[in-house]
Amino acid sequence: MLVLGIETSCDETAAALVTDAREIRANVVLSQLDDHAPYGGIVPEIAARSHIEHLDGLIARAMREAGAEFSDLDGVAATAGPGLIGAVMVGLMTGKAVAAVHDLPLAAVNHLEGHALSARLSDAELQFPYLLLLISGGHCQLLLVEGVARYKRLGTTLDDAAGEAFDKAAKLLGLGYPGGPAIERAAAGGDGARFDLPRPLMGRAGCDFSFSGLKTALLYKVRALENGLDDATRADFAASFQQAVADVVIDRSRNAIRSFQKAHPQGRFLVAGGGVVANRLLRARLKALAAEHGLSLALPPLALCTDNAAMIAWAGIERLRLGLRDDLNAVPRARWPLDSQAAPPPGMGRAGKLGPKA
Repeated sequence: MLVLGIETSCDETAAALVTDAREIRANVVLSQLDDHAPYGGIVPEIAARSHIEHLDGLIARAMREAGAEFSDLDGVAATAGPGLIGAVMVGLMTGKAVAAVHDLPLAAVNHLEGHALSARLSDAELQFPYLLLLISGGHCQLLLVEGVARYKRLGTTLDDAAGEAFDKAAKLLGLGYPGGPAIERAAAGGDGARFDLPRPLMGRAGCDFSFSGLKTALLYKVRALENGLDDATRADFAASFQQAVADVVIDRSRNAIRSFQKAHPQGRFLVAGGGVVANRLLRARLKALAAEHGLSLALPPLALCTDNAAMIAWAGIERLRLGLRDDLNAVPRARWPLDSQAAPPPGMGRAGKLGPKA
């Protein structure tokens, strides 16, 4: 099976061709970092327009790199949400067009399911069930992954996601965008014990996350400086902030491991996905946490942690070979929880279901 994957949920335009033998024949990603950097964050209208301008060309490039024609395809997988609604519409409509013109089955993929299953693309030994930490710019969740389209959410962010908190902290410290890599670079030369920052929800029951209070505490400490920010102080703030985020993630993940091992004593894997997993401190802490509980840590390659179309193509393969295909009425979604039965976080309504006709 050869599937074309399309990803446009946020600020990366991507196209990929992947086989059911786990061969990535092409994986093309166009970053929009330079377009959004002057604003210190993603501008939805700019993102959508960039997808419109570049997606057709990226698909053509991916097809050339893979040495494939549209007649060679067995299906099309396109992100249908969650994400910036204008951006999602571009990729989904393009995927529908390809599927319609070439009479191919369509998988309208939940972007989060792409992350949830990406480790199975790189690791043929990774079997269900497993515990997933999904941590990125827009999402911070812990889920039981019991199979394709079978997810149970243990915890989610109540406010900011970890990646969003990194972006805001980096902007506050004048470190640039994107915030995660900028914080990590600055933290390498800093003292993580210099500033006493809070660890929201740490030590409490449950698996939910909260980073808004941590971000606010950083703001107040920066404002309280008598002599302003110099490079050494920036580095110490970055190291202290990074350490606080890692402490919270490990604490929440430890609670989730207990729930996972109670529900699935035979489960052997802790999987981490999403762009924030690129952080070296967090990767090391997660490896130690998994070993502490007798689990193996499965980490997708860094190229599959950030937004990409290979993971969408693979999720499409996983769904299509189970007969989970979508028709051309599939709708784009700004919000789309993997576990539609989970109680919504405070202040949010219920949105969507994940199923063959979702």
